[in-house]
Amino acid sequence: MTDHPMTDTSTGAAPLPASNQPGATTQPGRLKQRSEFLRVAAKGRKAPTHGVVLQALPRDDAEAVRLGFTVTKKVGNAVIRNRTRRRLKEAARLLLKDHPVTGFDLVLIGRNHTRGRPFPALQDDIRRALKKAGVS
Repeated sequence: MTDHPMTDTSTGAAPLPASNQPGATTQPGRLKQRSEFLRVAAKGRKAPTHGVVLQALPRDDAEAVRLGFTVTKKVGNAVIRNRTRRRLKEAARLLLKDHPVTGFDLVLIGRNHTRGRPFPALQDDIRRALKKAGVS
């Protein structure tokens, strides 16, 4: 039997993914399909703040949080909406890296104020919205 880097040499089986190993960090998943966004909007809790609206729906598992991001056309053209979405993604990434969340589907909705909001204030908005929604 040859040693292959992707197999466990004692059993020959493939190793567990990093998320299933004890003590591993949980990477957030993504919500991508419209039906997932609609389910969170219909059944979840809504927590508006100055810079962002958060919708949170608890799940019946201990898997990593799944995130969705949306910015409506009211915010601006495609360039502005994409920049706003990127700011939301980065703020959420940094916040969830320090304070991981499990068992929730979260949707962050960008507002007009999101694009011009100072980045630390945007992170505080997300932090407050998570507390309002009962996530952390």
